[in-house]
Amino acid sequence: MRQNSTLHQLTARWGRARYEVVRQHWDTPFLHYRLVDGDITLLPGIDLLETSGHVPGHQSVLISLIQTGPVLLTIDAIPSASMLDSETRVVFPDNDEDEAKTRASTRKLVEIARLVGAFIIHGHDHQQWPKLKHAPEYYT
Repeated sequence: MRQNSTLHQLTARWGRARYEVVRQHWDTPFLHYRLVDGDITLLPGIDLLETSGHVPGHQSVLISLIQTGPVLLTIDAIPSASMLDSETRVVFPDNDEDEAKTRASTRKLVEIARLVGAFIIHGHDHQQWPKLKHAPEYYT
C-alpha cells in the first residue's frame, strides 16, 4: 500500500465530518477493500481512473461493452455535460475540494473519451438521465 492509498482511505473513513453521514455503508466487517492508486485495470474491460479533485481518491470508470463500445462513467468528476470544458466548468467550493485537480481530472476524462470514442455517462446530469437506459433495460 502506498502513501496515497493510506491518505485516501483515512480521508474517506476517519477524517472528515462530510463523510460521516455515509460511513455506515463502508464501515462494515464483511466488506474487504483493495486500495489502489492511480489508474488500474480492475478486470479486462473495466478500468478505474484516478480523478481526484471532487474528493481525494475519486475514481471514474471506463468499461468496454461488446455492442455499446466504451462507456465512461465520470461519476462526480464531471457531474453534467455542461461541465465538459475544464477551463470554464463550474467548480463548487463547498463540494469540489481541489479546483486544480478537478480541472485536471476533467481534462483527463474528456481526452480519454475522445481517444477511445466513449459514451459518457455523467453522475448528476438531469437532462441526460431520462435519455439513458434504466432497468430492466441495459447496455451491452
